[in-house]
Amino acid sequence: MASAKFRPSAKSGLPFKTGNREKRQKLHILRKKALDNTRRDERFRRRREEGKDPRLREDRLRKNIPLTLERKRVWDDVDRDTGDGLGVSVDVERLKRQKIGEEAQADGEDGSNQGEEAMDAVALEDDHDSMIDSASDSEQPTTTPPPPSSCRKSATERATSPTYSTASTNLDLTLSALAARFPTLFSTEPPPKPKTLITTSLNSSLHREARLLTTLFPNSVYIPRSAHRHSHKYSVREIASFASNRSYTAVLVLKEDQKKPTGLTFVHLPKGPTFHFSISNWIEGKRLPGHGNPTEHMPELILNNFRTPLGLLTAHLFRTMFPPQPELQGRQVVTLHNQRDYIFLRRHRYVFREKRQTEKNVTGPDGKEVKGVEGIRAGLQELGPRFTMKLRRIDRGIQKGSGQEWEWKGKMEKQRTKFQL
Repeated sequence: MASAKFRPSAKSGLPFKTGNREKRQKLHILRKKALDNTRRDERFRRRREEGKDPRLREDRLRKNIPLTLERKRVWDDVDRDTGDGLGVSVDVERLKRQKIGEEAQADGEDGSNQGEEAMDAVALEDDHDSMIDSASDSEQPTTTPPPPSSCRKSATERATSPTYSTASTNLDLTLSALAARFPTLFSTEPPPKPKTLITTSLNSSLHREARLLTTLFPNSVYIPRSAHRHSHKYSVREIASFASNRSYTAVLVLKEDQKKPTGLTFVHLPKGPTFHFSISNWIEGKRLPGHGNPTEHMPELILNNFRTPLGLLTAHLFRTMFPPQPELQGRQVVTLHNQRDYIFLRRHRYVFREKRQTEKNVTGPDGKEVKGVEGIRAGLQELGPRFTMKLRRIDRGIQKGSGQEWEWKGKMEKQRTKFQL
């Protein structure tokens, strides 16, 4: 054991372990101070060096990218013929690019090199996980020799970039098998004007929350669901038949537990399918700081980051709930953002204003400034309600008992880096 006169300096760690509790506490405090001083000295040293050479700070920020679950997302290794693709984690846009490359290669077999160039472009995009490529890499020629080991990308840089998640969903990318399986959701004809019937589960007390949903979904009406002992308790199948005969396009059932919203069931009319979502983090608009009051204008719809076949099916369901021609004078927008299979619903009112001197210009998903809007910024005011949804099951048609026959059902995923939407 060390001598009692020994006192470790503030720049050192624990020199030894002792059985004395008081000495152990003092040594632990000294170690924390030593670590804090070392980190502080490192920060000030880095600040002095970056003050002399600003490029060092740019390089540090470029490499200092957090390794999140979105960046580590994995996909199922499948070919182009995936059928409807439900239950398969595959990027539909990547499959579309592969199909275009194969068709170009087949057309160029007579001597043209268009197919080879298309395949090389697809392979280059796949090396970057087919989502985004840096501007510096795109400017380099393909004949550049490989960089030395000291310049190779780290695991963080090789991971999937989350920048593409800010882009809106392309609803034109649809698998033919998926469209044949759900023809009413993927119809080529203009969709009918949405008309939604909103109700609740039996013995529900969520009348105020259900009326709030009528302000969120355009052209919707709330009909209370009676559960009196002398009245007939209508099932969801009977309610759907009632609504279908009166030209409704969807039925929405709000579920509750302990007087709180816990689930939403979307029934697409006239023949289904039925989508079951769970709800969490329900917050009414009046509880939001600085909230606004919604108007009766038809809102715009933004669908973000729905990339798999199941995600496209879910996005088309929400597309049928809103009219294709919004009323822009109302300046209202409903956003459905998918992240890690959780769908975040928000409603805002926006206004365009001049950019302040302290604000930066608007940048796109690639990180570059958007041309033409240098002096314009958008202000947002949340209207509410806000909540988070998670898809649990898709039933086949409209069933008498829920869960008898299902198209897709959520499982207990053991791999946290694999997402379904």
